[in-house]
Amino acid sequence: MAKKGNILVVDDEEVMRDVLESLLSQEGYRVDLAKTGEEGLARFGERTYDVVLLDVSMPGIGGLRTLEELLKLDREAVVLMITAYATFDTAIAAWQLGAFSAIRKPFENESILKIVAAGIARRRGDEERRVLRRTLKATGDRSQIVGTSTAMREVYDLIEQVAPARSTVLITGESGTGKEVVARTIHFSSPRAEAGQFVAVNCSNIPSELLESELFGHTKGAFTGAVAAKKGLFEVADGGSIFLDEISTIPPETQARLLRVIQEREFTALGDTQPRRVDTRIIAATNTDLQRAVKSGDFREDLFYRLNVINIHLPPLRNRREDILPLAQHFIQKYNAENGRTISDQIAPEVLRLLESYPWPGNVRELEATIERAVIIARSDELTAECLREEIVNPQANQAASAGASESVTALDITRGISFYDEVSRFEIELIRRALEITNGHQSRAAKLLGMNNTTLNSKIKVYNIKL
Repeated sequence: MAKKGNILVVDDEEVMRDVLESLLSQEGYRVDLAKTGEEGLARFGERTYDVVLLDVSMPGIGGLRTLEELLKLDREAVVLMITAYATFDTAIAAWQLGAFSAIRKPFENESILKIVAAGIARRRGDEERRVLRRTLKATGDRSQIVGTSTAMREVYDLIEQVAPARSTVLITGESGTGKEVVARTIHFSSPRAEAGQFVAVNCSNIPSELLESELFGHTKGAFTGAVAAKKGLFEVADGGSIFLDEISTIPPETQARLLRVIQEREFTALGDTQPRRVDTRIIAATNTDLQRAVKSGDFREDLFYRLNVINIHLPPLRNRREDILPLAQHFIQKYNAENGRTISDQIAPEVLRLLESYPWPGNVRELEATIERAVIIARSDELTAECLREEIVNPQANQAASAGASESVTALDITRGISFYDEVSRFEIELIRRALEITNGHQSRAAKLLGMNNTTLNSKIKVYNIKL
C-alpha cells in the first residue's frame, strides 16, 4: 500500500482520468484507473482502496448504480462522487446511498486534495476503530486462554494464522481443555466479529429430532408444534461464526445436511422448498476420535475431511503442568473480582506442589472449579492446602476410598436383585447436596463444581426435590 493511500478513479473521460492521476500521484498517492463502472467494480474487488473517486454520468451501469455495488462489497467504502451535473437531486441521491461527499466539475486542485485527504482520514479512523473493537473483544476472550508452555504458544500462533481465513476449523482435545474459548477467540480475532454473531451450539444437548430445526430453522406448520416460522442458528450466525461443539454426536441425516452447507453455502429450512444462502464460518469441536468414528461408520468420511481443514489440538493439562501456576493465578484474580475477595495470587510452594502433582482428569475446567471453591472458602487472604479438595491434598487416601467403594459394590448382595437406578440416584443426590453446600446454594457455581451445565443441574434438583 502506498504511504499516503490507495485511490481508485472511475471516470469515462480520458482527460479527467489523466488529470486526477497526475495530481494525486504528485501528492504521493497510488492511483488506479477505470473507465466504466463495471471495470471499477472489478478493480475494487482486487485491491483495498482508501478512497474511490467516481463519476456520476458514465456509460454502462452508471455512477449511482456503481456506488450501490461498491458499498455492497464494502459497506464502509469512502466514495467521492464527481459530476458535471451537480444538481441538488444528484447529491442527495448519492448521500442517501452512502457516498462520502460530492464535488462538481470543473474543480480546483486544492479542493479535490482537501476532500481526498478528509476521506482517507475517515477511512483510517474507521479501520482503527474496527481493529480496536476486535482487539478488545479478542483480548477479553483470549484472557481465558492462559499458558506459557510450548504447546500453548503453538496454539496461540495457529489461532492468529487461521482467524482471518474463512476455512472450517476442527478443535480437538479432552473435555475441559477450553475448546469453546479457542473458538470464541478465533471469531473475535477475525473480521467476522464486525460482520456477524458468534453462535455456540452444544450438539449433544439438543435432541436429535430437534437438532435440524435448531440449526436450519423451519416454516410454520413444518411439523407438529411448529406454530410459527423459526430462523435457524446458521442464519442467525450469517456473516459470523457458528461453533458446533461435540460434533461427533450429530445423527447421520444431519451430517448430510451439514456437508451441503459447507460445500454449497446454502441450506433449506424444514418445510421450505427454497434454499437460503449464508456466509457462516463453521468451527467444530470434539473430544472423541473422529477418525475412529469414520472407520466405525458413525461419522461421514467426506464431512470429516470438510471439517478438518484446519486442526487445532488442545493438549490435556497433565501434559503441560507449567501452565498450572499461571492458570491458577488467573482464576484467583477472576473469582476475587466476582466474590469481593482479596486472596493473594502468590501461591505458596506446598499448595503449588499439590496442584502440579494432581492429574486433573477434568483439565482446565476442573482446575477453575477447584480455584473458585478455594477462593470462596478460604479463611484468610492466602490459599492453603485446606482450601483444596481432599483428593488433591491426599491422593493416596482417595485411591484407597475408591478401592473401598469398589469393594463395597462388589460386596453388595445382588443375588436377590437391587435397583441400579436407585443407587445411582442416591449418589447423585449426595454429590449435588455437597456442591450446593460448598457454594452456599449458588446453582451456577455448583454446576461448575460438578462439571455440568446449569440446566441439567436445575432439572436434577427438581426431579430429586432437593431443598435449597
